[in-house]
Amino acid sequence: MVVDGGSYTSNGTGSPAVYSTADIAVNNADLTANGSEAVCIEGLNSLHLFDTDLTGNMSDDEQNDCTWNVILYQSMSGDSEVGNSTFEMDGGTLTAKNGGMFYTTNTESTFVLSNVDINYADDNAFFLRCTGNNNKRGWGQTGANGADCLFGANDQEMQGDIIWDSISQLDLYMTGSTLTGAVVDDETYAGNGGDGYCNLYIDKDSTWIVTGDSTVSSLSCEGTIQDADGNTVTVKGTDSTIYIEGTSAYTITADSYSDTADMSGAPAESSWSDYEVTRPDNL
Repeated sequence: MVVDGGSYTSNGTGSPAVYSTADIAVNNADLTANGSEAVCIEGLNSLHLFDTDLTGNMSDDEQNDCTWNVILYQSMSGDSEVGNSTFEMDGGTLTAKNGGMFYTTNTESTFVLSNVDINYADDNAFFLRCTGNNNKRGWGQTGANGADCLFGANDQEMQGDIIWDSISQLDLYMTGSTLTGAVVDDETYAGNGGDGYCNLYIDKDSTWIVTGDSTVSSLSCEGTIQDADGNTVTVKGTDSTIYIEGTSAYTITADSYSDTADMSGAPAESSWSDYEVTRPDNL
């Protein structure tokens, strides 16, 4: 499906502005969900947004482990093939009126953000949650339903915590971007745990403003790591090796640290021209 222009509004619980069980591209449109998350992508499907304004307003629900604005997942309901869910947004605005921003669980997933103006809910619980779940609808087997996520941020401002667990895999690449938040290992839905990881790659033009003690598997940073007051943050190994001796009250604990960052694994960006089609003569 290709959508070029227009304004589209959904009303009611469980009615995202876009629910993707297909490959969808949208350009220069206004998408609003008044009673639901903004976007839901399930399984082997994708959504690519260009210069589009996207808004969601999901209500809290006791069936869910959290509240989100964009979700990439696999419900196991049978209406989508198992595989990689992809969300790309280039330009435009993204607004959450309730809950955290991005959530991925029980699937492989890819996010690409480029120069998006993001507006957060007052109760912004996370920027990205990449974990297993105990959803009452049955999204995979609890303790074995984590996410395998590739996240790329290009010229992007990001606010909020990144939450991961040991049954998930997260590779996050920052290019010319800023993250203000902590990176937290939350094992609530990880059962007996696993061999998962969280790897951060920060290029020379990027900054991580740390807002709390953080835990990552691998930290590769050519850019800047500091707290909100500009203090250097301590980076130490799980074996107590001190990689960076900082003056901040916060500490980053990492299995490994490098002051170079190989950005070759970052997800590729696409453009509207990759999806644009000729309008029929009668439109």
